[in-house]
Amino acid sequence: MELLGLALALFGAALAGGLAGVGSAIGVGIAGESAAGVMSEDPDKFVKCLMLQALPGTQGFYGFIIVFMVMTKLNMFGTPLVVSWLQGLMVFAACMPVALACWFSAISQGKASAAAIQMISKKPDAVGKALVLPAMVETYAVLSLLTSILLLMFGVQLG
Repeated sequence: MELLGLALALFGAALAGGLAGVGSAIGVGIAGESAAGVMSEDPDKFVKCLMLQALPGTQGFYGFIIVFMVMTKLNMFGTPLVVSWLQGLMVFAACMPVALACWFSAISQGKASAAAIQMISKKPDAVGKALVLPAMVETYAVLSLLTSILLLMFGVQLG
Protein backbone atom coordinates (compact mmCIF):
# COMPACT_ATOMS: atom_id res chain seq x y z
CA MET A 1 0.00 0.00 0.00
CA GLU A 2 2.93 2.34 0.66
CA LEU A 3 3.91 2.24 -3.03
CA LEU A 4 0.43 3.16 -4.28
CA GLY A 5 1.15 6.91 -4.28
CA LEU A 6 4.39 6.50 -6.17
CA ALA A 7 2.71 4.13 -8.63
CA LEU A 8 -0.13 6.61 -9.27
CA ALA A 9 2.32 9.44 -9.85
CA LEU A 10 4.46 7.39 -12.23
CA PHE A 11 1.37 6.14 -14.05
CA GLY A 12 0.36 9.76 -14.66
CA ALA A 13 3.83 10.52 -16.00
CA ALA A 14 3.71 7.43 -18.21
CA LEU A 15 0.38 8.53 -19.65
CA ALA A 16 1.70 12.05 -20.25
CA GLY A 17 4.71 10.77 -22.14
CA GLY A 18 2.95 7.87 -23.82
CA LEU A 19 -0.22 9.54 -25.04
CA ALA A 20 1.59 12.69 -26.17
CA GLY A 21 4.08 10.48 -28.01
CA VAL A 22 1.37 8.37 -29.63
CA GLY A 23 -0.47 11.51 -30.74
CA SER A 24 2.71 12.93 -32.21
CA ALA A 25 3.51 9.69 -34.05
CA ILE A 26 0.02 9.63 -35.56
CA GLY A 27 0.10 13.34 -36.44
CA VAL A 28 3.55 13.19 -38.02
CA GLY A 29 2.43 10.10 -39.94
CA ILE A 30 -0.68 11.83 -41.30
CA ALA A 31 1.36 14.82 -42.43
CA GLY A 32 4.07 12.53 -43.83
CA GLU A 33 1.58 10.72 -46.05
CA SER A 34 0.51 14.02 -47.53
CA ALA A 35 4.12 15.19 -47.90
CA ALA A 36 5.10 12.00 -49.71
CA GLY A 37 2.36 12.55 -52.25
CA VAL A 38 3.39 16.15 -52.88
CA MET A 39 7.11 15.31 -53.12
CA SER A 40 6.45 12.46 -55.54
CA GLU A 41 5.34 15.13 -58.00
CA ASP A 42 7.79 17.86 -56.98
CA PRO A 43 10.85 16.77 -54.94
CA ASP A 44 11.94 20.41 -54.59
CA LYS A 45 9.19 20.93 -52.01
CA PHE A 46 10.97 18.67 -49.50
CA VAL A 47 12.02 21.39 -47.03
CA LYS A 48 8.59 23.04 -47.00
CA CYS A 49 6.89 19.68 -46.50
CA LEU A 50 9.33 18.65 -43.79
CA MET A 51 8.67 21.82 -41.76
CA LEU A 52 4.95 21.12 -41.82
CA GLN A 53 5.38 17.43 -41.09
CA ALA A 54 7.55 18.13 -38.04
CA LEU A 55 5.01 20.37 -36.30
CA PRO A 56 2.87 17.59 -34.74
CA GLY A 57 6.01 16.11 -33.20
CA THR A 58 6.31 18.85 -30.61
CA GLN A 59 3.57 17.38 -28.42
CA GLY A 60 5.69 14.31 -27.78
CA PHE A 61 8.39 16.59 -26.41
CA TYR A 62 5.85 18.30 -24.15
CA GLY A 63 4.91 14.92 -22.71
CA PHE A 64 8.58 14.13 -22.15
CA ILE A 65 9.07 17.43 -20.30
CA ILE A 66 6.30 16.45 -17.88
CA VAL A 67 7.78 12.96 -17.41
CA PHE A 68 11.12 14.52 -16.52
CA MET A 69 9.49 17.01 -14.14
CA VAL A 70 7.56 14.26 -12.34
CA MET A 71 10.62 12.04 -12.03
CA THR A 72 12.61 14.96 -10.65
CA LYS A 73 9.82 15.92 -8.23
CA LEU A 74 9.67 12.32 -6.97
CA ASN A 75 13.49 12.17 -6.72
CA MET A 76 13.53 9.12 -9.00
CA PHE A 77 17.17 9.78 -9.89
CA GLY A 78 18.12 9.21 -6.26
CA THR A 79 16.15 7.74 -3.36
CA PRO A 80 12.46 8.09 -4.34
CA LEU A 81 10.22 10.06 -2.01
CA VAL A 82 7.53 8.37 0.03
CA VAL A 83 4.31 9.61 -1.54
CA SER A 84 0.82 9.14 -0.08
CA TRP A 85 -1.91 7.86 -2.37
CA LEU A 86 -3.50 11.34 -2.30
CA GLN A 87 -0.22 13.00 -3.32
CA GLY A 88 0.22 10.38 -6.04
CA LEU A 89 -3.29 11.09 -7.27
CA MET A 90 -2.51 14.80 -7.36
CA VAL A 91 0.58 14.19 -9.48
CA PHE A 92 -1.47 11.89 -11.72
CA ALA A 93 -4.09 14.63 -12.16
CA ALA A 94 -1.41 17.22 -12.91
CA CYS A 95 -0.17 15.03 -15.78
CA MET A 96 -3.58 14.71 -17.42
CA PRO A 97 -3.71 18.08 -19.24
CA VAL A 98 -0.61 17.19 -21.26
CA ALA A 99 -1.56 13.53 -21.65
CA LEU A 100 -4.99 14.22 -23.10
CA ALA A 101 -4.61 17.58 -24.85
CA CYS A 102 -1.33 16.66 -26.55
CA TRP A 103 -2.71 13.30 -27.66
CA PHE A 104 -5.62 14.93 -29.45
CA SER A 105 -3.87 18.12 -30.56
CA ALA A 106 -1.02 16.25 -32.23
CA ILE A 107 -3.47 14.25 -34.32
CA SER A 108 -5.44 17.38 -35.18
CA GLN A 109 -2.25 19.23 -36.00
CA GLY A 110 -1.23 16.38 -38.28
CA LYS A 111 -4.48 16.80 -40.20
CA ALA A 112 -4.01 20.57 -40.39
CA SER A 113 -0.41 20.07 -41.52
CA ALA A 114 -1.54 17.62 -44.21
CA ALA A 115 -4.00 20.20 -45.51
CA ALA A 116 -1.29 22.88 -45.42
CA ILE A 117 1.05 20.59 -47.35
CA GLN A 118 -1.62 20.23 -50.02
CA MET A 119 -1.92 24.01 -50.04
CA ILE A 120 1.77 24.51 -50.78
CA SER A 121 1.61 21.87 -53.50
CA LYS A 122 -0.61 24.28 -55.42
CA LYS A 123 0.75 27.59 -54.09
CA PRO A 124 4.40 27.16 -53.00
CA ASP A 125 4.77 30.85 -52.13
CA ALA A 126 2.05 30.56 -49.47
CA VAL A 127 4.24 28.57 -47.06
CA GLY A 128 4.01 31.29 -44.40
CA LYS A 129 0.23 31.15 -44.43
CA ALA A 130 0.35 27.36 -44.53
CA LEU A 131 2.49 27.25 -41.36
CA VAL A 132 0.04 29.44 -39.42
CA LEU A 133 -2.85 27.00 -39.80
CA PRO A 134 -1.34 24.01 -37.94
CA ALA A 135 0.49 26.37 -35.58
CA MET A 136 -2.90 27.51 -34.26
CA VAL A 137 -3.48 23.96 -33.00
CA GLU A 138 -0.13 24.13 -31.21
CA THR A 139 -1.49 26.90 -28.99
CA TYR A 140 -3.64 24.41 -27.09
CA ALA A 141 -0.82 21.93 -26.67
CA VAL A 142 1.31 24.70 -25.18
CA LEU A 143 -1.53 25.72 -22.85
CA SER A 144 -1.87 22.14 -21.64
CA LEU A 145 1.90 21.98 -21.05
CA LEU A 146 1.79 25.18 -19.02
CA THR A 147 -1.20 23.87 -17.06
CA SER A 148 0.61 20.66 -16.15
CA ILE A 149 3.77 22.57 -15.23
CA LEU A 150 1.84 24.96 -12.98
CA LEU A 151 -0.02 22.11 -11.30
CA LEU A 152 3.19 20.19 -10.69
CA MET A 153 5.08 23.22 -9.42
CA PHE A 154 2.44 24.86 -7.26
CA GLY A 155 -0.48 22.44 -6.90
CA VAL A 156 1.34 19.36 -5.63
CA GLN A 157 3.37 19.48 -2.42
CA LEU A 158 5.57 16.46 -1.72
CA GLY A 159 8.01 15.61 1.00
